Amino acid sequence: MQALSDSANPAAPVAPKPSWIDTIKVYLQPASLRMLALGFSAGLPLLLVLGTLSFRLREAGIDRSTIGYLSWVGLAYGFKWAWAPLVDRVPLPGLTRRLGRRRAWLLLSQIAVASGLVGLALVDPRAVLSPVKLGAADDAWFVVWLSPLVWCALAVAFASATQDIALDAYRIESAPTEEQPALAATYQTGYRLAMIWAGAGVLWLAARAQGGAAGYDNHAWQVAYLVMAGSMAIGVLTVLFSPEPMARPMPPARTAQEWVQSALVAPFADFFRRYKWQAALILALIAVYRISDVVMGIMANPFYVDMGYTKDEVAAVTKVYGVIMTLVGAFVGGSLSLRFGVMRILMLGAVLSALTNLLFAWLAGYGHSVPALIAVVSADNLASGIASAAFVGYLSSLTNISYSATQYALFSSLMLMLPKFVAGFSGDYVNAFGYAGFFTSTALLGLPVLVLVALAARARRVESKPETV
Repeated sequence: MQALSDSANPAAPVAPKPSWIDTIKVYLQPASLRMLALGFSAGLPLLLVLGTLSFRLREAGIDRSTIGYLSWVGLAYGFKWAWAPLVDRVPLPGLTRRLGRRRAWLLLSQIAVASGLVGLALVDPRAVLSPVKLGAADDAWFVVWLSPLVWCALAVAFASATQDIALDAYRIESAPTEEQPALAATYQTGYRLAMIWAGAGVLWLAARAQGGAAGYDNHAWQVAYLVMAGSMAIGVLTVLFSPEPMARPMPPARTAQEWVQSALVAPFADFFRRYKWQAALILALIAVYRISDVVMGIMANPFYVDMGYTKDEVAAVTKVYGVIMTLVGAFVGGSLSLRFGVMRILMLGAVLSALTNLLFAWLAGYGHSVPALIAVVSADNLASGIASAAFVGYLSSLTNISYSATQYALFSSLMLMLPKFVAGFSGDYVNAFGYAGFFTSTALLGLPVLVLVALAARARRVESKPETV
């Protein structure tokens, strides 16, 4: 791991590493605490249209192939770069004047997410998806994608992606570069807490609303999803009581061609101009870094259902042990990135993410065991927290603050496009090869990531060396 270095120009004086006390103090600054709450708002919708929704659908008797294909609603996150320039440049009538550019888009997107979650609460998946067996009829795709459930999920995904665009820009503009790993860590902590609330919390709520009844209870799921919609109030209140980052003046566009050039072309041209030949390597790394986790995650909840775990068991394990290990992972990932450099921790996160997928393969053969589930979920959340904190810090370091929303949207979109597309076939793969084979394959998907991290670290070291005459 010594080869993975983030050192600056060797000829320049080496700045002393911050003490552990100074490192911890960064997490207590107002900007970091705001990112904790806003990270919660950003993390809440994701599982509710992907992971938790897959648990609900599987319990309702929807087949795994359909669940896998429906995960493609998550591709909305992969194409957010397409409308990121609008979020970056277009003011919202009334809201922007009162709240500022970033907070206006944040508030609008949060309200849209809450509305979409209410829609998901009111739809019974058995009424709209159960009769459909993909491949059994020529119009199966047409029937599925006209489902109100799918359209509500798409609305939540698009609104959530828009929130991500505005929030990433808000975070990047709220603190200098050296503090970004800490903001990334608190953001990831809030994000992961929300995912636990949207995963374990929603299962716990549904189980309480269902009482002692067995099987699928749509009313219980309605109650749980309505509570999730209300939980978006945390983000709304944070936006209303937070300051707007200092606005960076942008030259006015006199013509439509100038607007297209400044809003659409310039952010991407700036990235390729700054990184030149490294741009392709960086984009390749971004495209595959989280592929093991994303592809595996789609089938995690159907796996729990098929292994006989109850909602209470899954909720208890992820709520207690998942919370603890996620917090530890995010803190460790952010702190280690500050002290030892992002590239080293990127490599560590990639290795751990692949290895924890193998633990799920082991669990598939081990059988129903709550202690075994605790061990596997704890390791998975620890690895994910470390990898996510380092990766967000890495992406933030690549952006030009003049185009923060658009460039970060490009990076985070690219991060999801390939994994989400591959994940759509996960149900078919499980049906053909079983869960153990599926989880092992997702671990192997992480091998190219290790090579790309090493190459990107080497390129960064070479780029930082002073030119010799």
